[in-house]
Amino acid sequence: MFNLPVTYHMETAFGDDAGRRRTMERYAVAGAKYIVLSNRMILDIMHDFKLAGVYASELREHGLEFMDAHSPFGGILDMNCPDPGFRPQMILRHKMAIRIAASLGVKTITIHPGSDRFFPEIPLEKHLDLMRNTIEQLLIEAEAAKVIICIENSMSRAACPKMVTMLKSEYPSPYLGLCYDAGHAHQLDAGRLSPGGTIWKFWQTVGVPEPEWDDSALERMLPEMVNCHLHDNDGSDDSHSIPGEGTLNWNKVIPMLKRAPKLQVIQSEVLVDPRYAIEAVCRKFAELGEIN
Repeated sequence: MFNLPVTYHMETAFGDDAGRRRTMERYAVAGAKYIVLSNRMILDIMHDFKLAGVYASELREHGLEFMDAHSPFGGILDMNCPDPGFRPQMILRHKMAIRIAASLGVKTITIHPGSDRFFPEIPLEKHLDLMRNTIEQLLIEAEAAKVIICIENSMSRAACPKMVTMLKSEYPSPYLGLCYDAGHAHQLDAGRLSPGGTIWKFWQTVGVPEPEWDDSALERMLPEMVNCHLHDNDGSDDSHSIPGEGTLNWNKVIPMLKRAPKLQVIQSEVLVDPRYAIEAVCRKFAELGEIN
């Protein structure tokens, strides 16, 4: 079994108030203990601060609690936002997300560095400089709140494992780490077998004919990994499938994760209801925990 907390992402099964509580109950009955403070929950709390107490109370009723968090993401909400008019708002939203996480007892929050495919006219080094500027501003908040920011790898050129590891190396603060996304990393390896796949399009959009393949992403990120997102795919797309339905080698991944020196949490980012039953996902992660 895993000797770290295993957390579950309930975003796709969120529903209305009654549906949300039913989802929590199903996770609890299936043996889960921890839930991700998700992007959606954080945005809802920003809209209505009282929801922080509502969500925490509902979780307690079902014997659950928050363990990790995911900051708002997508396009100009990511760390490489190039819009000078919106960047101050982007920074503020992530600072608020860090404080919301801290208020709920959460110690790690994942953040997206951003994909250069949304802004292909901007040179790679400019994307990296924008990310550095974001890190420098958010680290002040993270250190004060005692919440670790975890930069997540993606499939894009600007946020591949090589780039996020480089960014972390420039900032020795213990309040900055990495979030290893297994599905994203797998596409940078298995994606070479699917020439029409998503990852090819991401790199071609920024003028690179073929992705820079990487079959050692896990080894590269392992020393600074604080969180991880586990899900599967066949390399052609970011399908967030249940482990075993793709081509990711879990017999390699799980033993390595168990040796990660800074890892604090194992997170399922499998898409639940209607894609996969909550009960099936919890069973699968129990099985993964038995791999040594």
